[in-house]
Amino acid sequence: MPEPLLEVRGLQAWYGESHILHGVDFEIHPGEMVTLLGRNGAGKTTTLKSIMGIVSRRRGSVRLGGRELIGLPSNRIARLGLAFCPEERGIFASLTVEENLLLPPVVRPGGLGVDAIYELFPNLRERLRAGGTTLSGGEQQMLAIGRILRTGARLLLLDEPTEGLAPVIVQQIGATLRRLKIDGFTVLLVEQNFHFAATVADRHYVMEDGRVVDMIPNGELDANRPKLHDYLGV
Repeated sequence: MPEPLLEVRGLQAWYGESHILHGVDFEIHPGEMVTLLGRNGAGKTTTLKSIMGIVSRRRGSVRLGGRELIGLPSNRIARLGLAFCPEERGIFASLTVEENLLLPPVVRPGGLGVDAIYELFPNLRERLRAGGTTLSGGEQQMLAIGRILRTGARLLLLDEPTEGLAPVIVQQIGATLRRLKIDGFTVLLVEQNFHFAATVADRHYVMEDGRVVDMIPNGELDANRPKLHDYLGV
């Protein structure tokens, strides 16, 4: 295996006085798609926000390509090649679809051009002049993902990209993620829908109570069904 692109060791995080993460450890290699699984409140979203530096306090080590991120502000972290797509999507109502798409700066070479994004998400091309929040939930998710693909980020952090979406849109998001993997993107995915995660990921880290408690390769899911049921209730 190549050296990890992202290496997280002993990561702790707080919101104010609330201690949420208690020593998270995992790693992701270039070109992998990895999920964080766990029940609500396990610390999955906080892990993504901690990697991006958008929690009130964090300790431990987060290294991107060998570069330590703890202590850096979130804007500096983004410019090193990390992009975060939050669960709430962050679409601006005052901007059109096109303006939302073009809003983030390109921080590194290698991002997708606008035409390539429209090829992935044809719905966006048809709605360019529409207000960002007039889109359906699925179209807003496409816009949120498309927006970070422009930036040139080498590691994408996606928080619950299928939450609340119709099955046909979930299938389209899955096809897009598999295409991104073929194109060499590295993805860390937080996902409640375990059955969806199993169709796109290489490995799964399971979180409980602010810690990673297990790692299961995608090819060993069937052998670990009883354990996963205990972890997740699936």
